Order: sequence, then structure tokens, then C-alpha cells
Amino acid sequence: MSATPRPVGTLERLRTIRRALHQVPELGLHLPQTQRLVLDALAPLPLETRTGEGLSSVVAVLRGGAPAVGDRRAVLLRADMDALPIEEKTGLPYASAQPGAMHACGHDLHTAMLIGAAGLLAERAASLPGDVVFMFQPGEEGDAGARHMIEEGVLDAAGERVCAALALHVFAGVAPFGTVLTRPGAIMAASDALRVTVRGRGGHASMPHTARDPITAAAEMVLGLQTAVTRRIDALDPVVCTVGIMRAGTRRNVIPDSAYFEATIRTFSHARRESVRKLFPQVIHGIAAAHDVTAEVTIEPFYPPTVSDAAEAGLLRDVAAGLPGARYAELPAPLTTAEDFAYVLEQVPGVMALLGAGPRGTDVDRQIPNHSATVLFDDDVLPIGARLYAEWAGRRLRDAAPASSHSRSAEGAVHAAIL
Repeated sequence: MSATPRPVGTLERLRTIRRALHQVPELGLHLPQTQRLVLDALAPLPLETRTGEGLSSVVAVLRGGAPAVGDRRAVLLRADMDALPIEEKTGLPYASAQPGAMHACGHDLHTAMLIGAAGLLAERAASLPGDVVFMFQPGEEGDAGARHMIEEGVLDAAGERVCAALALHVFAGVAPFGTVLTRPGAIMAASDALRVTVRGRGGHASMPHTARDPITAAAEMVLGLQTAVTRRIDALDPVVCTVGIMRAGTRRNVIPDSAYFEATIRTFSHARRESVRKLFPQVIHGIAAAHDVTAEVTIEPFYPPTVSDAAEAGLLRDVAAGLPGARYAELPAPLTTAEDFAYVLEQVPGVMALLGAGPRGTDVDRQIPNHSATVLFDDDVLPIGARLYAEWAGRRLRDAAPASSHSRSAEGAVHAAIL
């Protein structure tokens, strides 16, 4: 006689799934091992599941069985699945088995949490007055996986456009364990790449007046951009511009023909993002003219700002405040990191939330942050994230249904089943 399968939503099961994912980190848009683990974990559930055409995504739809008031609605829950090109140095017994790759940003936890939420919601499918779309996304770390999934129809996977969306992101070193943070409006920045090639005229370093030095011009451009940030841009709608690459020259006594630098630009509103795309080339070309050199400037857009809808953020706050094991705190200001869930929030109202997941009992200031080779996350946060996903989805769908005693009891029942 075969053993009874363990419920998908138990802490033991979620820990097992998360650690299995942690050992096989994969990069970019193609995550075949990760995709297979997700599909296997979801297989026992009553879901309509499909995989991506151009990427290793998984989309699953849970059909609610309760009657809806008015048009039937669907909500979306998203987890990213990809890892980072980092050699893991945690020494954990379930550390990465893939050289040069590591789940250093907690995406393995996000994936396990969403699997847990699917299990919780599946147990209550008959009481849901709408459908839930589960979006398991590759390629968040710079490959715009969310945009690709939108192009493949994830927002319409239930048959109608989802009316709201939620994504969670675990952090170490940001907030105490179990703390849920969000805010209405911008929660993360847009990220764009500035690339500049300065072309002058080379010469002997002892006679700079006979050349047109691209290095001094490039150096002034870097400083000019910082001055523009503080003197041309409203501090209440700020910009971060950081030059991370600068290349020029081959010898100390030779003025080269060209110099090159790259910067990351972070903005928090669509309007500021567009204004910077005009201002920064203007500054660079002005400095180039003063030095009698030329400049080729490109600004490549990456992720837009991540902007949470005020109403959806308010519902998330209410859900988190009543969630066992969690506490809510409003994020005082947006983070300067970027997130491609922003593409979803450009299309539908929704909310991005942060979840403190560093080791319990460790001072937050002493925790190793995300994207480190030694970052540690506490598995006990898994049920909190799963419940938060499931409770928000249930509440968001129930808001469109009659406030019957049945729907109210279903709301409370979602807290059960994770042990």
C-alpha cells in the first residue's frame, strides 16, 4: 500500500521543495531543471498548467467554484525562479551543486512559497468566486522574463485579463524576520543603462595641447552628470546615476583617441525617467563641445519603475496585519533596486511586497544581504509567504462576491494547513 502524499502546503514539504531548488540554480530564461521541479510539485493539484514557448516558464490556473457577482474575475500571483552567477560560499548541506550559480536573491523561496499558496488555494477552490493565475517566471535577473511572459499571454491565462497582481520578494538585512513591507506608489526604481563613447585625437602625453584628450572630457562628463542630478533634478523625484565602467588608454604617456564609460540610472517615476533621457545627453554633448571632442550617447531602457496601486497595497497591509507569524510595516521610501514585476504593474493594478527572511534571532544590521555568496535565508518564512499569497488572493476575489458567512469563514480557513 502506497504512503499518503504529504500535503503540498506543509512546512516540511515547502522546505524540501525550496532546498531541492536551491541545489540546482539556473540562470536566465531557460531553467529546465527548475521548471521540472515546479511541474512535479504542482502535479497533485487541480490546476490547468502550461509551459512557456520561448522560455522555461510555468503558468497554472486554479478555477474557483463559487458564483461571482458581475463579471468573473481572476487575480495573479507571481514568483521568479532564476538564480545569479555567483559561486556559493555558505557551506550549507543543500548548497548549490552548480558551479558559478547560486540562489543568492531568494527566488527559490519565492517559488516554494507560490507552490504552497497553490496548495492552500486548491483546498478552498470551491469557495473562490474567481480564478487564480500562478506565474512562475524565469529571467528576472536582467532578462525581462516578466515581459516575455506577458507577450506569451500570462495576464489572460484564465480567459479574462487578471484584475490584480501580487509578487513577494524576500530580503535579508532589510527587516526583521516575518516583517511584511510595502507602500503605495513607487516601491522600486527603474533601471536604465547609459553608455558613452568619447572620441578625441590622440597624442603624446607630454604635449596635450596638440591632442584632444578624451579622458579629461570623460572625467568631466562623469562629474557633470552628478552635478546635474543635484542641480537640475527635483530632490523629491530623485535620480541615482552611478558610473560602474570606465575604460581608456594603453600607456601612461599616450593620450588615446577615445574613452568609454557606462552608468546605471535609477528613477522612481515614468516622468522623471523620460526627463533624464533628454537631460543626460544634453549635459554630455555640452561638455564634449567645450573640449572639442565628440560623444556617442545611448540610454538603453531596462526595467521600468515598480509602482504599487494604493488600493491593492492597502489590502496587502490588512492581510499582513492579521497573518499569524507576520507583522506589517510600511516601507518609508522606495528601494533603489529594480524589479521586472514592474512590467506586470504597468498592465494591471497590483502590489509588490517585501518579506524579512534573514535568520531569526540575528540582528538585521548583521545579516548578510541579498546577492552575496554567503547570504542565508530562514526556511521558517516559507509558510508566511505562502499564506500571504493565498490570503491576499482569496480576499481580492471575495471582494467581488457577496459578503456571505461562507466567504467569511473561507477567509479565516486559509491560515490553516501549513504546520
